[in-house]
Amino acid sequence: MTSAERNRYMSEIVPPEVRPKPAVPAKPSHVALPSSVPFVPSPQGTGGEGQGSGRGSALLGYIGIDTIIEQMRKKTMKTGFDFNIMVVGQSGLGKSTLVNTLFKSQVSRRSTGWSRDEKIPKTVEIKSVSHVIEEGGVKMKLTVIDTPGFGDQINNENCWEPISKYINEQYEKFLKEEVNIARKKRIPDTRIHCCLYFISPTGHSLRQLDTEFMKHLSRVVNIIPIIAKSDTLTLDEKTEFKQRVRKELEACGIECYPQKEFDEDMEDKSDNDKIREAMPFAVVGSDKEYQANGKRILGRKTAWGVVEVENPNHCEFSLLRDFMIRSHLQDLKEVTHNIHYETYRAKRLNDNGGLHPISSGQDTQESNL
Repeated sequence: MTSAERNRYMSEIVPPEVRPKPAVPAKPSHVALPSSVPFVPSPQGTGGEGQGSGRGSALLGYIGIDTIIEQMRKKTMKTGFDFNIMVVGQSGLGKSTLVNTLFKSQVSRRSTGWSRDEKIPKTVEIKSVSHVIEEGGVKMKLTVIDTPGFGDQINNENCWEPISKYINEQYEKFLKEEVNIARKKRIPDTRIHCCLYFISPTGHSLRQLDTEFMKHLSRVVNIIPIIAKSDTLTLDEKTEFKQRVRKELEACGIECYPQKEFDEDMEDKSDNDKIREAMPFAVVGSDKEYQANGKRILGRKTAWGVVEVENPNHCEFSLLRDFMIRSHLQDLKEVTHNIHYETYRAKRLNDNGGLHPISSGQDTQESNL
């Protein structure tokens, strides 16, 4: 082929069509990319469709996946949520006062022990009171369940049974609502998310009643043990008592919340190990304010000065509050639903093959103050 023929042949070849690249949608002006995740363009040949490598693909532009957090926040602010806390312990340990201190309001009945005109109940009574608390636009329906009469008798044998029955009744209520054909869009949640167990500050060891209660109920509810009125102990007595209680709980095979088997990853394990090492929390509750260091603080006044409730050098109240409300509140709800409730549900359906009503006889008194 001559040079002229070759040139004529090459001129007849139609060049391939050059297709324009698809336009990449721009990020909305009202949404900012997370500062912690810089945008990195995708290299050629990586992260294509159908590769099935399991690796995340780098994005060619902003999609808006990160707005799911804001969507969830708005949803929660609109609907609010339930949180139910049970307090268990002998009379006079400051159960109501501590709960009031935790939520900075009068959310629990004041109980200063039994008056001379009142009779000590023959069995444990279950009393609940509900309030709606709002903070930063988020609404929480808080229900406090008190157990007057627990541990106040001469013979306290099996006194945890009314409490166990009450807890299971709340699971049963939720289960029946859940299996209804025409069930409610939002099922009322009366399940106990957290049980604060008050230990008397004896400085010696746990009573048999304490170990029996936690042994029976730690598998059906999240139990957090606390040493009440810890300002009655010296620093050395407090440290020794906490160590002794931890050893006794371990010896009895009692796992309090957060349970080790529910740690999801190493970060969870590290955080929860610190909590477990601090238990039981030695706390002081007070709803009275005093002047100290030029500011108003919650505290208990003694002959030696004021015990500051929120001072970590005085007691572990702030550690308990931060753990229970500011870092683990959602986890308490999730463990209740995914572990304790699911265990009850599976056993209930497996044993009975259906939903027959369990014995009720609830003596619960609910009121809104």
